[in-house]
Amino acid sequence: MIPFNKPYMTGKELWYVSQAHANGHLAGDGIFTKKCSSWLEQRIGCRKALLTHSCTAALEMAAILVHIVPGDEIIMPSYTFVSTANAFVLRGGVPVFVDIRQDTLNIDETLIEAAITPKTRAIVAVHYAGVSCEMDTIMAIAERHNLLVIEDAAQGIMSSYKGRPLGSIGHLGALSFHETKNIISGEGGALLVNDPCYAEQAEIIREKGTNRSLFFRGQVDKYTWVDFGSSYLPSELIAAFLWAQMEDADSITRRRLDIWDVYHKNFEAVEQREKIRRPIVPPDCIHNAHMYYLLLPDLDRRTSFITAMREKGIGTVFHYVPLDSSPMGSKWGRKSGTLTQTQLLSDQLVRLPLWLGLEESQAEVIQHIIAEL
Repeated sequence: MIPFNKPYMTGKELWYVSQAHANGHLAGDGIFTKKCSSWLEQRIGCRKALLTHSCTAALEMAAILVHIVPGDEIIMPSYTFVSTANAFVLRGGVPVFVDIRQDTLNIDETLIEAAITPKTRAIVAVHYAGVSCEMDTIMAIAERHNLLVIEDAAQGIMSSYKGRPLGSIGHLGALSFHETKNIISGEGGALLVNDPCYAEQAEIIREKGTNRSLFFRGQVDKYTWVDFGSSYLPSELIAAFLWAQMEDADSITRRRLDIWDVYHKNFEAVEQREKIRRPIVPPDCIHNAHMYYLLLPDLDRRTSFITAMREKGIGTVFHYVPLDSSPMGSKWGRKSGTLTQTQLLSDQLVRLPLWLGLEESQAEVIQHIIAEL
Protein backbone atom coordinates (compact mmCIF):
# COMPACT_ATOMS: atom_id res chain seq x y z
CA MET A 1 0.00 0.00 0.00
CA ILE A 2 1.43 3.36 -1.06
CA PRO A 3 -0.73 6.20 0.28
CA PHE A 4 -1.12 9.46 -1.60
CA ASN A 5 0.30 11.47 1.30
CA LYS A 6 2.10 10.76 4.55
CA PRO A 7 3.00 13.75 6.78
CA TYR A 8 6.73 13.98 7.48
CA MET A 9 8.36 14.76 10.83
CA THR A 10 12.02 15.74 11.23
CA GLY A 11 12.24 14.34 14.77
CA LYS A 12 12.40 17.65 16.63
CA GLU A 13 8.74 18.67 16.44
CA LEU A 14 7.52 17.13 19.69
CA TRP A 15 10.59 18.33 21.58
CA TYR A 16 9.93 21.91 20.47
CA VAL A 17 6.25 21.55 21.37
CA SER A 18 7.29 20.46 24.86
CA GLN A 19 9.65 23.46 25.07
CA ALA A 20 6.76 25.78 24.19
CA HIS A 21 4.80 24.26 27.05
CA ALA A 22 7.78 24.58 29.40
CA ASN A 23 8.08 28.25 28.43
CA GLY A 24 4.56 28.74 29.76
CA HIS A 25 3.33 30.35 26.53
CA LEU A 26 0.88 28.33 24.44
CA ALA A 27 -1.06 31.18 22.85
CA GLY A 28 0.15 33.00 19.74
CA ASP A 29 3.24 35.14 19.18
CA GLY A 30 5.66 33.39 21.50
CA ILE A 31 9.32 32.56 20.92
CA PHE A 32 8.67 29.95 18.21
CA THR A 33 6.25 32.20 16.34
CA LYS A 34 8.93 34.89 16.24
CA LYS A 35 11.54 32.38 15.03
CA CYS A 36 9.28 31.27 12.19
CA SER A 37 8.39 34.83 11.19
CA SER A 38 12.05 35.88 11.14
CA TRP A 39 12.96 32.83 9.06
CA LEU A 40 10.33 33.73 6.48
CA GLU A 41 11.40 37.36 6.35
CA GLN A 42 15.02 36.36 5.79
CA ARG A 43 14.44 33.52 3.33
CA ILE A 44 11.70 35.16 1.30
CA GLY A 45 12.78 38.77 1.68
CA CYS A 46 9.35 40.13 2.53
CA ARG A 47 8.90 43.26 4.62
CA LYS A 48 6.92 41.38 7.28
CA ALA A 49 5.79 37.78 7.73
CA LEU A 50 2.87 37.07 10.03
CA LEU A 51 2.03 33.48 10.94
CA THR A 52 -1.66 32.63 10.65
CA HIS A 53 -3.73 29.59 11.50
CA SER A 54 -4.15 28.78 7.79
CA CYS A 55 -3.45 30.06 4.31
CA THR A 56 -7.19 30.78 4.15
CA ALA A 57 -6.73 33.21 7.05
CA ALA A 58 -3.81 34.89 5.28
CA LEU A 59 -5.92 35.39 2.14
CA GLU A 60 -8.79 36.76 4.20
CA MET A 61 -6.40 39.22 5.83
CA ALA A 62 -5.17 40.25 2.39
CA ALA A 63 -8.74 40.97 1.27
CA ILE A 64 -9.28 43.16 4.33
CA LEU A 65 -5.94 44.93 3.89
CA VAL A 66 -6.60 45.96 0.29
CA HIS A 67 -10.05 47.25 1.32
CA ILE A 68 -12.21 45.06 -0.88
CA VAL A 69 -15.77 46.41 -0.84
CA PRO A 70 -18.96 44.99 -2.38
CA GLY A 71 -18.78 45.02 -6.16
CA ASP A 72 -14.98 45.08 -6.43
CA GLU A 73 -13.67 42.57 -8.97
CA ILE A 74 -10.69 40.33 -8.36
CA ILE A 75 -9.09 38.50 -11.28
CA MET A 76 -7.98 34.93 -10.56
CA PRO A 77 -7.90 31.47 -12.15
CA SER A 78 -10.89 29.18 -11.77
CA TYR A 79 -8.49 26.26 -11.32
CA THR A 80 -7.62 26.89 -7.68
CA PHE A 81 -8.75 26.04 -4.17
CA VAL A 82 -11.96 27.59 -2.90
CA SER A 83 -10.13 29.80 -0.36
CA THR A 84 -8.65 31.89 -3.17
CA ALA A 85 -12.12 33.12 -4.09
CA ASN A 86 -13.84 32.80 -0.71
CA ALA A 87 -11.53 35.34 0.94
CA PHE A 88 -12.79 38.06 -1.39
CA VAL A 89 -16.41 36.93 -1.60
CA LEU A 90 -16.57 37.34 2.19
CA ARG A 91 -15.87 41.07 1.64
CA GLY A 92 -18.47 41.35 -1.14
CA GLY A 93 -15.90 40.98 -3.92
CA VAL A 94 -16.60 39.38 -7.30
CA PRO A 95 -14.15 36.72 -8.51
CA VAL A 96 -13.47 37.09 -12.23
CA PHE A 97 -12.23 33.77 -13.57
CA VAL A 98 -9.59 33.73 -16.29
CA ASP A 99 -8.38 30.66 -18.19
CA ILE A 100 -5.09 28.91 -17.41
CA ARG A 101 -2.00 28.17 -19.44
CA GLN A 102 -1.69 24.78 -21.09
CA ASP A 103 1.89 24.28 -19.92
CA THR A 104 1.99 25.29 -16.23
CA LEU A 105 -1.75 25.36 -15.39
CA ASN A 106 -1.20 28.86 -14.00
CA ILE A 107 -3.36 31.84 -14.90
CA ASP A 108 -2.84 32.82 -18.54
CA GLU A 109 -1.23 36.24 -18.23
CA THR A 110 -2.09 37.07 -21.85
CA LEU A 111 -5.82 36.99 -20.96
CA ILE A 112 -5.71 39.17 -17.85
CA GLU A 113 -5.95 42.57 -19.49
CA ALA A 114 -9.14 41.61 -21.34
CA ALA A 115 -10.75 40.80 -17.97
CA ILE A 116 -10.06 44.24 -16.45
CA THR A 117 -13.00 46.61 -15.95
CA PRO A 118 -13.41 49.87 -14.00
CA LYS A 119 -14.41 47.68 -11.02
CA THR A 120 -11.22 45.60 -11.01
CA ARG A 121 -9.25 45.97 -7.79
CA ALA A 122 -6.67 43.17 -7.71
CA ILE A 123 -5.11 40.18 -9.46
CA VAL A 124 -4.49 36.94 -7.57
CA ALA A 125 -1.58 34.95 -8.97
CA VAL A 126 -1.90 31.30 -7.89
CA HIS A 127 1.41 29.44 -8.27
CA TYR A 128 0.19 25.97 -9.15
CA ALA A 129 2.34 23.01 -8.03
CA GLY A 130 5.00 25.40 -6.77
CA VAL A 131 5.73 26.65 -10.31
CA SER A 132 5.57 30.42 -10.66
CA CYS A 133 3.14 32.41 -12.73
CA GLU A 134 4.65 34.79 -15.29
CA MET A 135 5.11 37.47 -12.66
CA ASP A 136 6.93 40.14 -14.66
CA THR A 137 4.01 40.37 -17.07
CA ILE A 138 1.43 40.29 -14.28
CA MET A 139 3.18 43.01 -12.30
CA ALA A 140 3.48 45.18 -15.42
CA ILE A 141 -0.26 44.81 -16.11
CA ALA A 142 -1.03 45.70 -12.50
CA GLU A 143 1.14 48.80 -12.68
CA ARG A 144 -0.47 49.98 -15.93
CA HIS A 145 -3.95 49.65 -14.46
CA ASN A 146 -3.19 50.66 -10.87
CA LEU A 147 -4.10 47.22 -9.52
CA LEU A 148 -2.82 45.23 -6.56
CA VAL A 149 -1.23 41.79 -6.89
CA ILE A 150 -1.71 39.10 -4.28
CA GLU A 151 0.34 35.93 -4.60
CA ASP A 152 -1.45 32.77 -3.55
CA ALA A 153 1.78 30.86 -2.90
CA ALA A 154 0.09 28.16 -0.81
CA GLN A 155 2.12 25.57 -2.70
CA GLY A 156 5.16 27.74 -3.33
CA ILE A 157 7.47 27.71 -0.28
CA MET A 158 11.13 27.36 -1.43
CA SER A 159 10.20 28.05 -5.09
CA SER A 160 11.34 31.08 -7.07
CA TYR A 161 10.84 33.11 -10.23
CA LYS A 162 13.94 34.65 -11.84
CA GLY A 163 15.74 34.28 -8.52
CA ARG A 164 12.95 35.86 -6.44
CA PRO A 165 11.17 33.67 -3.88
CA LEU A 166 7.47 33.19 -4.48
CA GLY A 167 5.45 35.40 -2.19
CA SER A 168 8.00 38.23 -2.39
CA ILE A 169 6.94 39.73 -5.72
CA GLY A 170 3.35 40.94 -5.34
CA HIS A 171 2.10 43.50 -2.85
CA LEU A 172 1.01 40.68 -0.54
CA GLY A 173 1.50 36.92 -0.45
CA ALA A 174 0.04 33.91 1.32
CA LEU A 175 1.65 30.59 2.28
CA SER A 176 0.22 27.30 3.54
CA PHE A 177 1.71 24.83 6.01
CA HIS A 178 -1.14 22.33 5.75
CA GLU A 179 -0.11 18.71 6.21
CA THR A 180 -0.17 18.15 2.43
CA LYS A 181 2.39 20.90 1.79
CA ASN A 182 6.19 20.65 1.76
CA ILE A 183 6.78 22.28 5.15
CA ILE A 184 3.98 21.51 7.53
CA SER A 185 2.39 22.20 10.89
CA GLY A 186 -0.85 20.29 10.39
CA GLU A 187 -2.77 23.47 9.73
CA GLY A 188 -1.08 26.84 9.39
CA GLY A 189 -0.13 29.63 7.05
CA ALA A 190 1.51 33.01 6.76
CA LEU A 191 0.71 36.43 5.35
CA LEU A 192 3.68 37.99 3.57
CA VAL A 193 3.69 41.79 3.40
CA ASN A 194 5.90 43.30 0.70
CA ASP A 195 4.38 46.77 0.45
CA PRO A 196 5.32 48.55 3.69
CA CYS A 197 2.11 50.56 3.71
CA TYR A 198 0.26 47.41 4.83
CA ALA A 199 2.64 46.29 7.58
CA GLU A 200 1.13 48.00 10.63
CA GLN A 201 -2.49 47.43 9.66
CA ALA A 202 -1.76 43.74 9.02
CA GLU A 203 -0.66 43.37 12.64
CA ILE A 204 -3.82 45.12 13.83
CA ILE A 205 -6.16 42.96 11.72
CA ARG A 206 -4.42 39.80 12.92
CA GLU A 207 -4.76 40.90 16.57
CA LYS A 208 -8.57 41.25 16.56
CA GLY A 209 -8.40 44.88 15.44
CA THR A 210 -6.21 46.00 18.35
CA ASN A 211 -2.79 47.67 18.40
CA ARG A 212 -1.50 45.00 20.79
CA SER A 213 1.72 44.45 18.81
CA LEU A 214 2.60 48.13 19.13
CA PHE A 215 2.02 47.87 22.87
CA PHE A 216 4.35 44.91 23.27
CA ARG A 217 7.05 46.78 21.33
CA GLY A 218 6.65 49.75 23.68
CA GLN A 219 5.33 52.04 20.95
CA VAL A 220 2.09 52.81 22.83
CA ASP A 221 1.45 52.77 26.59
CA LYS A 222 -1.71 50.65 26.29
CA TYR A 223 -3.51 48.79 23.58
CA THR A 224 -7.10 49.15 22.47
CA TRP A 225 -9.54 48.43 19.64
CA VAL A 226 -8.48 50.62 16.71
CA ASP A 227 -9.78 48.84 13.58
CA PHE A 228 -11.73 45.76 12.55
CA GLY A 229 -10.00 42.42 12.56
CA SER A 230 -10.20 38.90 13.87
CA SER A 231 -8.09 36.26 15.59
CA TYR A 232 -5.80 34.95 12.87
CA LEU A 233 -2.92 33.82 15.12
CA PRO A 234 -1.83 30.19 15.35
CA SER A 235 -1.01 28.76 18.75
CA GLU A 236 2.60 28.56 19.88
CA LEU A 237 2.31 24.76 19.65
CA ILE A 238 1.72 25.04 15.90
CA ALA A 239 4.69 27.40 15.54
CA ALA A 240 6.93 25.07 17.55
CA PHE A 241 6.09 22.17 15.24
CA LEU A 242 6.64 24.40 12.20
CA TRP A 243 10.03 25.60 13.45
CA ALA A 244 11.39 22.06 13.33
CA GLN A 245 10.29 21.86 9.69
CA MET A 246 11.82 25.23 8.80
CA GLU A 247 15.16 24.20 10.27
CA ASP A 248 15.16 21.27 7.84
CA ALA A 249 13.58 23.09 4.88
CA ASP A 250 16.55 22.83 2.53
CA SER A 251 16.94 19.11 3.12
CA ILE A 252 13.20 18.52 2.76
CA THR A 253 13.18 20.36 -0.57
CA ARG A 254 16.23 18.49 -1.93
CA ARG A 255 14.74 15.12 -1.03
CA ARG A 256 11.37 15.95 -2.56
CA LEU A 257 13.12 17.07 -5.74
CA ASP A 258 14.96 13.74 -5.87
CA ILE A 259 11.63 11.88 -5.87
CA TRP A 260 10.17 14.31 -8.43
CA ASP A 261 13.20 13.76 -10.69
CA VAL A 262 12.82 9.97 -10.51
CA TYR A 263 9.21 10.28 -11.64
CA HIS A 264 10.06 12.76 -14.36
CA LYS A 265 12.86 10.66 -15.80
CA ASN A 266 10.94 7.41 -15.68
CA PHE A 267 7.82 8.85 -17.33
CA GLU A 268 9.68 10.27 -20.31
CA ALA A 269 9.24 7.10 -22.36
CA VAL A 270 5.56 6.86 -21.44
CA GLU A 271 5.07 10.48 -22.56
CA GLN A 272 6.79 9.74 -25.87
CA ARG A 273 4.17 7.07 -26.51
CA GLU A 274 1.58 9.84 -26.01
CA LYS A 275 -0.13 8.02 -23.13
CA ILE A 276 0.43 10.85 -20.67
CA ARG A 277 1.90 14.34 -20.43
CA ARG A 278 4.44 15.27 -17.78
CA PRO A 279 4.62 18.60 -15.86
CA ILE A 280 6.37 21.51 -17.58
CA VAL A 281 8.61 23.88 -15.61
CA PRO A 282 9.63 27.06 -17.52
CA PRO A 283 13.35 27.95 -17.51
CA ASP A 284 12.82 31.05 -15.33
CA CYS A 285 11.21 28.99 -12.56
CA ILE A 286 12.78 26.93 -9.81
CA HIS A 287 10.13 24.69 -8.29
CA ASN A 288 9.94 22.90 -4.95
CA ALA A 289 8.59 19.49 -6.00
CA HIS A 290 5.32 20.20 -4.26
CA MET A 291 3.54 17.64 -6.40
CA TYR A 292 4.00 15.32 -9.34
CA TYR A 293 1.05 15.05 -11.66
CA LEU A 294 0.25 13.45 -14.98
CA LEU A 295 -2.18 14.62 -17.64
CA LEU A 296 -4.17 11.77 -19.16
CA PRO A 297 -6.01 11.98 -22.49
CA ASP A 298 -9.50 12.52 -21.05
CA LEU A 299 -11.78 12.26 -18.02
CA ASP A 300 -12.84 8.65 -18.65
CA ARG A 301 -9.26 7.43 -18.79
CA ARG A 302 -8.37 9.42 -15.70
CA THR A 303 -11.26 7.86 -13.79
CA SER A 304 -10.21 4.40 -14.92
CA PHE A 305 -6.61 5.19 -14.00
CA ILE A 306 -7.46 6.22 -10.42
CA THR A 307 -9.62 3.11 -9.99
CA ALA A 308 -6.91 0.81 -11.34
CA MET A 309 -4.26 2.38 -9.13
CA ARG A 310 -6.51 2.02 -6.07
CA GLU A 311 -6.94 -1.67 -6.84
CA LYS A 312 -3.16 -2.01 -6.81
CA GLY A 313 -2.88 -0.24 -3.46
CA ILE A 314 -1.59 3.09 -4.76
CA GLY A 315 -3.28 6.33 -3.73
CA THR A 316 -3.77 8.81 -6.58
CA VAL A 317 -6.19 11.74 -6.67
CA PHE A 318 -7.52 14.32 -9.06
CA HIS A 319 -7.29 17.96 -8.00
CA TYR A 320 -9.52 21.03 -8.24
CA VAL A 321 -13.00 21.12 -9.68
CA PRO A 322 -13.00 24.52 -11.46
CA LEU A 323 -14.63 27.15 -9.28
CA ASP A 324 -16.64 28.66 -12.12
CA SER A 325 -18.60 25.39 -12.43
CA SER A 326 -19.39 25.22 -8.70
CA PRO A 327 -22.73 26.46 -7.27
CA MET A 328 -21.08 29.34 -5.41
CA GLY A 329 -18.67 30.18 -8.21
CA SER A 330 -21.49 30.61 -10.68
CA LYS A 331 -23.51 32.61 -8.12
CA TRP A 332 -20.84 35.02 -6.90
CA GLY A 333 -18.28 35.10 -9.71
CA ARG A 334 -18.17 35.50 -13.46
CA LYS A 335 -16.07 34.17 -16.30
CA SER A 336 -13.91 36.27 -18.56
CA GLY A 337 -13.95 34.56 -21.93
CA THR A 338 -14.09 30.81 -22.39
CA LEU A 339 -12.22 28.66 -19.89
CA THR A 340 -11.31 25.96 -22.39
CA GLN A 341 -7.97 24.94 -20.91
CA THR A 342 -9.36 25.03 -17.38
CA GLN A 343 -12.06 22.48 -18.16
CA LEU A 344 -9.84 20.31 -20.33
CA LEU A 345 -6.88 20.10 -17.97
CA SER A 346 -8.93 19.73 -14.80
CA ASP A 347 -10.51 16.60 -16.33
CA GLN A 348 -7.11 15.16 -17.25
CA LEU A 349 -4.93 15.79 -14.20
CA VAL A 350 -4.07 13.11 -11.65
CA ARG A 351 -1.62 13.50 -8.76
CA LEU A 352 0.81 10.77 -7.75
CA PRO A 353 2.16 10.00 -4.26
CA LEU A 354 5.01 12.34 -3.30
CA TRP A 355 6.12 12.46 0.34
CA LEU A 356 9.35 12.06 2.25
CA GLY A 357 9.83 8.40 2.99
CA LEU A 358 8.60 7.38 -0.45
CA GLU A 359 11.56 5.40 -1.75
CA GLU A 360 13.01 5.52 -5.22
CA SER A 361 12.10 1.86 -5.66
CA GLN A 362 8.45 2.65 -4.82
CA ALA A 363 8.41 5.50 -7.34
CA GLU A 364 9.78 3.09 -9.95
CA VAL A 365 7.11 0.51 -9.06
CA ILE A 366 4.46 3.18 -9.61
CA GLN A 367 5.99 4.04 -12.97
CA HIS A 368 6.04 0.41 -14.11
CA ILE A 369 2.40 -0.11 -13.09
CA ILE A 370 1.34 3.02 -14.94
CA ALA A 371 3.26 1.98 -18.05
CA GLU A 372 1.29 -1.27 -18.12
CA LEU A 373 -2.14 0.32 -17.74
